[in-house]
Amino acid sequence: MRAVNIVGYKNTGKTTLCLSVIEELKRLRLDPAALKFTHQDGLDKTGTDTARLLEASGAAAAIGGGETAVFWKRRGFMADLLPMLGREMLVVEGGKGLGVMPRVVIASGAAEARELGAGEGGLAIAVHGPEGVHGVPAVTDPAELAGIIANRAFLLPGLDCGGCGRNDCRELAVEIVAGKATPSDCVAAGGEISVETGGVPLPLNPFVARILKAGIQAMLGELKGYAPGETTIRLKR
Repeated sequence: MRAVNIVGYKNTGKTTLCLSVIEELKRLRLDPAALKFTHQDGLDKTGTDTARLLEASGAAAAIGGGETAVFWKRRGFMADLLPMLGREMLVVEGGKGLGVMPRVVIASGAAEARELGAGEGGLAIAVHGPEGVHGVPAVTDPAELAGIIANRAFLLPGLDCGGCGRNDCRELAVEIVAGKATPSDCVAAGGEISVETGGVPLPLNPFVARILKAGIQAMLGELKGYAPGETTIRLKR
């Protein structure tokens, strides 16, 4: 999965821009999903039977004629939701603290753009506004913006394991945006052993990967017909 983060201050049109970008990504056949960060506790279920069930149980799901939703009465983690979304591209609205993907910043000017991560040492690949910043272009056309996203989107696992030689994932993400590194430099997302769940790679820090690899190889070594080399194991739900 690849992703882009669309950020801006309150009431700057983040949702409107996300909707436009999603439509353009669909035209590019990239099958996008959306994820929204919000400070609103009630989300969009206030006053519904689902809300009452959630209050009573702490976790509730709803299945309708044409949609499905899951709610937990706690703040979750983005990584827990990705396997359930199951899409090639993710458009994330809000979440200015995220440091695992490139971002498009909505800004009224260069100073505001820099505050939101545009410019040297930042994560922005485009500014949706009148002014670009230090090589980050100002782009107002959703189709052009979708093209930039299609070419430059990525998603790091957020483990901050240090396996790539950086202090954390954000440091690597900044280098990727600057063209000084690539997503393949993340060893947690593409090491000697890989695990996918629901089509989404499950990140493994180097220590866990070594333990898992050694354990699997040791067990397989006891089976007749096993030979060293690339091995595929599939677990069906």
